[in-house]
Amino acid sequence: MAGHSGAAWLLGALLMGGAGVATAQAPTVTAADYARAVQMLGDRTAPLVDHMVTAPAWLDDGTLVYRDSSNGKAQVLRFDPGTGKTSAAFNAQALADAMNLAAGGKGRPVLADKLPPLQVTRNADGSLTLTGMAGVFHCTDKGCGAAHRAKSGDEPGAPSPDRTREAFIRGWNLWVRDVATGKETQLTFDGQPDYGYATDNAGWKHTDNAIVVWSPDGRKIATFQQDQRKTSTMTLVGTNVGAPKVEQWKYPFAGDKDVTLIERVVIDLSGATPKTVRLQMPADQHRSTCSDDIACDDGWEDVQWAQDGRTLAFVSTDRGHKSATLRVADAATGKVRDVYTETVATQYQSAPALGAVNWRYLPESNEFLWFSQKSDWGHLYLHDLATGKEKRQLTHGAWNVTAIQHLDRAGRTLWVTGVGREAGRDPYFVHYYKLGLDGGEVQLLTPEDANHAITASADGKYFLDIHSTISTAPVAVVRDGNGQSLAELARADLTRLKAAGWVAPESFTVKARDGKTDLYGQLFKPSNFDPKKKYPIVTYIYPGPQVGSVRSRSFMPAHGDHQALAELGFVVIAVDGMGTPLRSKAFQDAWYGNMADNTLPDQVAALKQLGQRHPWIDTARAGIWGHSGGGNATAAAMFRYPDVYKVGIAESGNHDNLTYEDDWAERYHGLLEQKADGSTNYTGQDNASLAKNLKGKLFLLHGLMDDNVPPQSTLQVVDALMKANKDFDLLLLPHAHHGFGMDSYYVMRRRWDYFVKNLLGAEPPKEFEVKPQY
Repeated sequence: MAGHSGAAWLLGALLMGGAGVATAQAPTVTAADYARAVQMLGDRTAPLVDHMVTAPAWLDDGTLVYRDSSNGKAQVLRFDPGTGKTSAAFNAQALADAMNLAAGGKGRPVLADKLPPLQVTRNADGSLTLTGMAGVFHCTDKGCGAAHRAKSGDEPGAPSPDRTREAFIRGWNLWVRDVATGKETQLTFDGQPDYGYATDNAGWKHTDNAIVVWSPDGRKIATFQQDQRKTSTMTLVGTNVGAPKVEQWKYPFAGDKDVTLIERVVIDLSGATPKTVRLQMPADQHRSTCSDDIACDDGWEDVQWAQDGRTLAFVSTDRGHKSATLRVADAATGKVRDVYTETVATQYQSAPALGAVNWRYLPESNEFLWFSQKSDWGHLYLHDLATGKEKRQLTHGAWNVTAIQHLDRAGRTLWVTGVGREAGRDPYFVHYYKLGLDGGEVQLLTPEDANHAITASADGKYFLDIHSTISTAPVAVVRDGNGQSLAELARADLTRLKAAGWVAPESFTVKARDGKTDLYGQLFKPSNFDPKKKYPIVTYIYPGPQVGSVRSRSFMPAHGDHQALAELGFVVIAVDGMGTPLRSKAFQDAWYGNMADNTLPDQVAALKQLGQRHPWIDTARAGIWGHSGGGNATAAAMFRYPDVYKVGIAESGNHDNLTYEDDWAERYHGLLEQKADGSTNYTGQDNASLAKNLKGKLFLLHGLMDDNVPPQSTLQVVDALMKANKDFDLLLLPHAHHGFGMDSYYVMRRRWDYFVKNLLGAEPPKEFEVKPQY
């Protein structure tokens, strides 16, 4: 097979008679080729883009701060939409001096025109607080200095609305500290190991953060006591000299009899002594409408307070995510009332892709907003809070609302992002819309045929719109709440990037497995592409179901190492198959209950169509790689389609979802069900059961300290391959977690080597070193 030895590149021809023997030459991949590939990585290409706006944030005075870079130098600017003027956000030299002083001569000196990434917030007195890896700093018109906090504990805190206090966890109990004085107050006293307050542990994610929601007046905290006492335990063993160090924490597995539960509480801080009020309901599942964890992208959004702090609404989700129930609790008594339940055949989520929560509690008008895909598309509905009955559907049609960006309760107006509404455009392009709670037409605020990254001000009066495509430079525009353009902040310049050899990826459309449904993907070719040549094709895969393989529809200086790999002599593709989000509900649920599908029928269909469409693609030399869920899908591709994919690289794969945390598989595959013959609905879903089918070259990688996907998931496949007497390659990273961290560049180079040797049929330069560029 071509994928094994590159034989197609090594054919020899013996020419009889004449001068002698001529032999076809194998392709060569040199250190210079690798050096060119390295120059296509993001840490090399990003500095070559001029005037690309990044890190935007609206301050509470209605001004916008953002970062703008040119010729390798960066500045943080502040735009005032009221005056239309742009100025420096702070004294950059004073901040750099303060950072260097705080560092005490350690590390690289900070330069004023190369400040590290910063989070900027405005204080009540107009001064700015800047937070980053270098610490917390305070800037006024007079200068900058390190922010001084009163001596206190170093546990991470969840700030109150006025940022004067922080809630934090210590000894399994919840505490609060005064930021100015450092005074600490214990709020709960009955927390115990694995039965603590506000603990952030989903198994795959476990941090010291406190999961809380403060009431708007800062007088109450909504949280929970998390019961993990019967939850399974994860164990990792370190690699070190002497006795190995063991890490253990609670980690629920799919199919476990006992998983993590939460007991909801409200802590009242308004009196002289903190009071804990337990909500009058059974323990809830550790579930959310937006994530595998309780917290979403913007916090614990499945809990929302009334403005007066008297009541709070929350959504309870059952273990299999098939039902979501909106409930309202009295914060003083703990009494709970069920308001509305939606039950679906597959799984409910409050946005078409995980990360956002699109329901809203509106007690001031006795209403609530609800997100549903019951029409096969994700739309917003207005309901009566007293009865739960639907009052009206706010959005309609074959498109999805993706996120509520701003809600003007008094003006009864919503601003939302959405996908798929504008005919003739890429259905994944995000646009921004305005609509009324009392009906009326949906108004498009972002007319350009592009992907729009929206950052709305807190009051909704303005928004920053950065629009681009994968092949066109970003344009940053500030608009008002009606979509009127106020100022163009920057238009990115790709001149230096293109001069360095960068070429844009190409968008393509193919038909899915059914021969009818359009699929959208991206294709990367070498910068020295020659249409007369035949190129092996490599598929990058992440099967979802919560996201897809395509990293972004916006401009990016680099999409991972796709272009870098292409530079070595490949065509690289990424395509979102059926079973991924942001299309119809039916599209995402295409293989619900059969996660082993992994979008692979669509990947194979796309591969064949591209091969027929482009004579320069050699589908006989097809490779595939992916990480995490993509690692699972890669091994599955090698075992289920051994005559299609000749080389696969599977990194950190969850090869058996019964060896992974409970929430993900139970959401998309269903709860474990025993069958009469002794099998289950998970039987045959694992990759180990198909390892005997391997024909091509397979490279398995895993970090031994992976606290997301347990290393034994890959080792189960290793064991099965050994028992089947199959040859394969294995790399275990002794200290790496799920994302590989500092080992990432080494792994990337090994990945390139593997495809060059086994798919291209060339010998890679020996031990070429790829280093990050800081």
